[in-house]
Amino acid sequence: MMRMHMFKPEGIMPALVTPFTDDGKTIDENRLRTLVNHCLELGVHGVVPCGTTGEFVNLTPEEKKRVIKIVVDEVNGRVPVVAGTGASGTLEAVDMTKYAKDVGATAALIVTPYYLKPADRGIYEHYQTIASEVDLPIILYNIPQCTGLELPWQIVEDLAQIPNIVGIKDSSGQLKYILAVLEKTRDRLNVLCGHDEVVVAALAAGCSGAILASANVIPDVWIQIYNHIRKGELQQARELQYKVQKIARIIVGSGPVGAKEALNMMKVKVGPVRKPLSFGGELTYEAKEELRLDLEKIGKIKPKTVTFEILEKPIEERFMAVDVTPDVIKDFSLRIGEALAGQGAEVAHVDLVIGTKDGPLAEAFAKAKATPTPGHEPLLAILEPNLAVKPVTLIVPTVTITGMRQASMVYGPAQTAVAKAVIDSVADGTIPKQAVEDLIIIANVFLHPTAVDRQRVYINNYKAMRHAIRKSVEGRPSIDELLENKERSKHPFKYTP
Repeated sequence: MMRMHMFKPEGIMPALVTPFTDDGKTIDENRLRTLVNHCLELGVHGVVPCGTTGEFVNLTPEEKKRVIKIVVDEVNGRVPVVAGTGASGTLEAVDMTKYAKDVGATAALIVTPYYLKPADRGIYEHYQTIASEVDLPIILYNIPQCTGLELPWQIVEDLAQIPNIVGIKDSSGQLKYILAVLEKTRDRLNVLCGHDEVVVAALAAGCSGAILASANVIPDVWIQIYNHIRKGELQQARELQYKVQKIARIIVGSGPVGAKEALNMMKVKVGPVRKPLSFGGELTYEAKEELRLDLEKIGKIKPKTVTFEILEKPIEERFMAVDVTPDVIKDFSLRIGEALAGQGAEVAHVDLVIGTKDGPLAEAFAKAKATPTPGHEPLLAILEPNLAVKPVTLIVPTVTITGMRQASMVYGPAQTAVAKAVIDSVADGTIPKQAVEDLIIIANVFLHPTAVDRQRVYINNYKAMRHAIRKSVEGRPSIDELLENKERSKHPFKYTP
């Protein structure tokens, strides 16, 4: 084998999720083919089935082979296919790598052994055996946060002498590791970034490309960043990464759960994750709402026309819709929403009701203002003095206020955040502008008495109010969501006083 004739991995490649049928029991071939074409249409330089994001550890060997074969068939030579063929045992990894070669994969991505963790010699022999038995370009894969085993750069330096080992993907997020590998092997191996949060830094340091979970969702953005780096346009690359950093952070933190949730919200249907992973588990409901908002900001979730029926007046509004958004939103006499954001003492929880001024909420609004409960005195949400928001919004503290410091938190950053969330919800069409004079809102705002970080109080209350408004308008959670999550749900205050 001559290294000069070997495939050299470069560019932006999605670590493909594995689409399942809605029950999670079967590979959904049509969805997988659709996903491949979704990525190719956005210009990716290759695709990577059966990696970590593809939930390879939760696939049977037969399922992994089927996924690899489908992807190779659908790609049909348009871009390289780097098949994830790693396994904890060497024999299984050899078998899977041989299969990938036989069906036409361009290269194999092979993770370090896991669970029974070998010493350095065992790691070397694992890769050396696979490389000697299968004439296919091999990319090493370091992801210690999942395997519990770091691939030492000294071993990488030794493995780089093997002709058909052509690259390494590092998902550790540790730039010092990437730089050590680049220093020692850059003339023999192509180094690929596998951690979405450090892409610009890794590419600027000399990485040849990236294999990313979020490249299922925003491959076009990563391709722009890659091209900017190649042209020496570092500032443009930085600015683009800043725009998608929260998306990258959420997906890195939740893995295939976040990637699949994002794709499903974008109407690229990929089904659920497979147990023991779950929506609402690795990806919190708060993070899901944040992911949705950021996908809206960059145009990945498209607006659609939704009809609001308020006081028998049909109002059409462009609404950032996902599959749970109804086409017609009816009955605004009383709508309820709830959301939690943040953690620790600065956690925010909002439960609210939105309704028309001629409905039951009007009486409650007047009573709360006229006969306030001591320690729970309500106030109108204002952007600043003389600028009360619309719809008119009444804030009621959930926790009894017992001192001036606590009062300054509720009526300062928490109140300001609620007001900003209301007006932003009007600005983006969640609350139709034509209806603001007809609606009122009462929001119960939880603020822990020991909260001290005013900026974090503002951020968390803004998020909670935004999410609660969106949920109230869309009628979420649906009964299907509740039934799906009834057994695995957990209240954040169950064990916390």
